[in-house]
Amino acid sequence: MPGLPTFPLCAVRDLFLARQWLDRPRGRRLTGASLEAFAAATGGVQLDSINVVARAHLLTLWARFGTYDPALLDRLIYRRRVLFEYWSHAACLIARSDLPAWRRAMIDYTTTHRGWSTWLQTNHPLLAAVEAAISERGPLANGDFNDDRADRGDSGWWNWKPAAHALDYLWMTGRTLVASRAAFQKRYDLAERVLPEWPTVAPLDESAFRRWHLRRSLAAMGAATETDLRLYLTFPRFGAAVQRERLRDALADGEVVEVAVEDGSARWFALADDLPALARLARRPAAHHGTTFLAPFDSLLWHRARTHRLFGFDYKIEVYTPAPQRRFGYYTLPILSDGRLIGRVDAKNHRDERRLALRHVAFETPLAEPDAAVAGTADAAHALAEFLGAERVTVERVTPAKQLVPLRRALRS
Repeated sequence: MPGLPTFPLCAVRDLFLARQWLDRPRGRRLTGASLEAFAAATGGVQLDSINVVARAHLLTLWARFGTYDPALLDRLIYRRRVLFEYWSHAACLIARSDLPAWRRAMIDYTTTHRGWSTWLQTNHPLLAAVEAAISERGPLANGDFNDDRADRGDSGWWNWKPAAHALDYLWMTGRTLVASRAAFQKRYDLAERVLPEWPTVAPLDESAFRRWHLRRSLAAMGAATETDLRLYLTFPRFGAAVQRERLRDALADGEVVEVAVEDGSARWFALADDLPALARLARRPAAHHGTTFLAPFDSLLWHRARTHRLFGFDYKIEVYTPAPQRRFGYYTLPILSDGRLIGRVDAKNHRDERRLALRHVAFETPLAEPDAAVAGTADAAHALAEFLGAERVTVERVTPAKQLVPLRRALRS
């Protein structure tokens, strides 16, 4: 577009990979500082309960940090409180340093989610009782309110569904936080007992929060369309008019600039501070080395249409697709190799057998460098097996089929 800074799509892709800490797959060391920095850079590490390979957040961190001790991660999150749980794209682990911003979302939660008003009118005594129980007894989970024995007191309140709503409301409004997890079930405690600085944290005002939200989203993506901005950090849901206003204000003060990207269509935007990085990558594309697998809920994949636009990779998680209709498998992990998404692997961790099964490895076709793709996939599979404590890796099916023997050979070497 005439008059706008113009960049090739590959420069946007390279900057996106760098901002997602995937320019060096499995190449960093997990520490408290690096964990918080990564969560801040991306806006959060998404949580999900599916455990066919490992929990999503464990895989997301493995893709950046390689093999690490999950017990260390648990201590960093639930003892040192480097991260806290809240909603950014979905349920996520969020950098503690971002607490002032998300305090604003918590404070505004009731007004931005008006559907709670009727429930609150009906269930205010239940809400007070649940909060009082947590205050008196310490961290509690849903199951602690799922017992109608007479010795619970007023047993009618301990009905699972209303109590679960109460726990969710208390969490989303910041009156409680997730203190720990047991078998992946959240245990809630009063916010000030989870984060001691809570009473003194000054939330951003509404205008500052909107500016922060836009900056954080753009920084995490490098450059983005309006749709990208709407679908990256999806919480809170800003209406179209609010989104246009915050973008217009950022453009007016020069913090954000419109750019042209050689994809031929939508309007793109970037932080003014990121123009030198985009220009540098346009002159000299990044040299990517290394292969990893990505969790289906990795922040690189949060907006699937963006993934397709930047990488030419059409990804869909098929856990909710009936088995006969699945193309690739139940829980497919995209394969990122040397800066490209080259395929996906349907994997399963057989914990009792200490075996990682690659049930279906589906490479994109045609593969520019099939030998490198096979070698990188085998290397990533061995690394994932080490992280999971699996002693061997097996492969059952490969597409195209001619790569089955080379992959099995690579896995044995």
